[in-house]
Amino acid sequence: MPRGGEYHGWINPPSPGDGPRPCVPEGQASVTHLTGNSKKPHSTHSSKEDAQPGYHGNDAAFVTAREEGQRSPSEFRFRFRDPVCYRKALWSWRALWSDLWGLVRAGNLLKPAAADMAASTAAGKQRIPKVAKVKNKAPAEVQITAEQLLREAKERELELLPPPPQQKITDEEELNDYKLRKRKTFEDNIRKNRTVISNWIKYAQWEESLKEIQRARSIYERALDVDYRNITLWLKYAEMEMKNRQVNHARNIWDRAITTLPRVNQFWYKYTYMEEMLGNIAGARQVFERWMEWQPEEQAWHSYINFELRYKEVERARTIYERFVLVHPDVKNWIKYARFEEKHAYFAHARKVYERAVEFFGDEHMDEHLYVAFAKFEENQKEFERVRVIYKYALDRIPKHEAQELFKNYTIFEKKFGDRRGIEDIIVSKRRFQYEEEVKANPHNYDAWFDYLRLVESDAEAETVREVYERAIANVPPIQEKRHWKRYIYLWINYALYEELEAKDPERTRQVYQASLELIPHKKFTFAKMWLYYAQFEIRQKNLPFARRALGTSIGKCPKNKLFKGYIELELQLREFDRCRKLYEKFLEFGPENCTSWIKFAELETILGDIERARAIYELAISQPRLDMPEVLWKSYIDFEIEQEETERTRNLYRQLLQRTQHVKVWISFAQFELSSGKEGSVAKCRQIYEEANKTMRNCEEKEERLMLLESWRSFEDEFGTASDKERVDKLMPEKVKKRRKVQADDGVRAEP
Repeated sequence: MPRGGEYHGWINPPSPGDGPRPCVPEGQASVTHLTGNSKKPHSTHSSKEDAQPGYHGNDAAFVTAREEGQRSPSEFRFRFRDPVCYRKALWSWRALWSDLWGLVRAGNLLKPAAADMAASTAAGKQRIPKVAKVKNKAPAEVQITAEQLLREAKERELELLPPPPQQKITDEEELNDYKLRKRKTFEDNIRKNRTVISNWIKYAQWEESLKEIQRARSIYERALDVDYRNITLWLKYAEMEMKNRQVNHARNIWDRAITTLPRVNQFWYKYTYMEEMLGNIAGARQVFERWMEWQPEEQAWHSYINFELRYKEVERARTIYERFVLVHPDVKNWIKYARFEEKHAYFAHARKVYERAVEFFGDEHMDEHLYVAFAKFEENQKEFERVRVIYKYALDRIPKHEAQELFKNYTIFEKKFGDRRGIEDIIVSKRRFQYEEEVKANPHNYDAWFDYLRLVESDAEAETVREVYERAIANVPPIQEKRHWKRYIYLWINYALYEELEAKDPERTRQVYQASLELIPHKKFTFAKMWLYYAQFEIRQKNLPFARRALGTSIGKCPKNKLFKGYIELELQLREFDRCRKLYEKFLEFGPENCTSWIKFAELETILGDIERARAIYELAISQPRLDMPEVLWKSYIDFEIEQEETERTRNLYRQLLQRTQHVKVWISFAQFELSSGKEGSVAKCRQIYEEANKTMRNCEEKEERLMLLESWRSFEDEFGTASDKERVDKLMPEKVKKRRKVQADDGVRAEP
């Protein structure tokens, strides 16, 4: 914004030291020489400001010439205090320039200026202009912007140029002279630059405007010799002939154009349009045929078809469509062909077109739009079963992400014409598509396969279910680690159970089990459940030898506790005890540290009534150097002897066990055994064992265990002992001692009790 609210209009940027200058009051206008060096200003008015060098007084402004080294004489600065002053300045400057231009044309202005400059130079003096003093530096009350200046200048249109004069030709000689001059001008322009086609076209159009058609033809032919590839040139040439009703000439030009540039569709369109407008239908058809030989874009074929349809030539249009779908074999073109047949009530032809399109694209290039259009056509023909078959065929073969529109239309169709079963099929199909996408994205996502298989098994044919199972089990885990196979192996188990229970096909079930067992890397790991399920299946099929063979193979290849237990349980159910003994022997050879197997083996012999054999098994078990649960084994052996009422053997077992361990529970159990024997002196023997245990555990580091012993002893004395015995045990009991400890607060200061 101007300083102090005053408007500053600069022709060139001001110097920093320049100050505002006031507008000249009315009545003090003057005109000075432009250079500012003249001693006598050229003015019609005289005032006191005329003596100031560089000052140009008028009704508009002070014009200050530049001091040396600050501003050139051609740079001026304007400052106005109000818009009225500015408008007067505009009109004054316009009058000034008009007067100056008149003086220049008369030759009177430059002579005094030249004389003055010569005189000054001769004298060796150069006049230095002085800066005019500004008296009133106050800003104008009404400000004006540059935008207002430009808008007012546009509104007033101060720079209007007079229109060119009109030339009137009165006789033939002047006309010929005018033609000669114009032709010379055109020829000169062409000679300067032959490649500028616009010059040729202007020349030819000028000749055409004079009805000099032959000359215009000559110009166009010369231009074509220069650049025959210019499309505009051919179009202007042909349009000239058509405007002047030179039909044969126009045909000749179009023939030359389409022969020279056959890939320019505009030539063909205009040529055929001209022939059709002339009523030459056969000629237009011939042009179209010539065009189709070049196999143009789709719109050209549609133009040809629409041309034939305008004259009711349906058979010709069908023939063109047959050629069209082979040249441009897109789905949309086949659909247009079929809709053309449907529009003209050739429904059988339309169905054949759709069927040909489906066969043409096959399964590799299936497109949902084709099947949607085919289904809608059949729906219009009330062929609802055919519609359903089309949708299902397409949905089974097109990927889900490419069949969104297809599925949407299928859902709408079923809601309109289907039953509840059909709608459920749609929902199942949608879920099937979702699962297909999941398993395609990650084939080793076995949870997705389980969900997919569960869906398929609920509503699908056996062959479809088998296909999905085969696809699922084909995704073998890439790493041979059991944690990666745990989910995968259930695919095989579910497959086998489906074949056995749902499909009722024992032979395929057997093949599934055998294939899975061959696939598992048994040298690294195995799955006992797979062997056991196979054996149980063979038993259900009453093939006991096959079951025994499978379990025997499993024990030979990859022995596991679970396999031994399953095999033994099978033989127990079959009451094959000799086989059970052999299996237990093999089991104990494989895992002699397994206490459970020793106990089960001994229990089996006990059930069979072979006590000595069972006792021998227990003796062999407790003699093993390493056992996983020895306390369980010893307890089972002791219970076995107690059941056989072998008191002395039981007492010996306790003594053997105490030689190996001094655990308090063993002493308590030993004492309770002696008490429960029910023989004479059992109470004394029990007390003796407690005393012996107390002596043994006196030096024990575990004080809690001795406390347990003493508490058990005191409960015994409370029931069977005398007062002195109770007092003696109480003396052995530990005393409770209360100790005080210092309690500190959070700040470290001792807290008061």
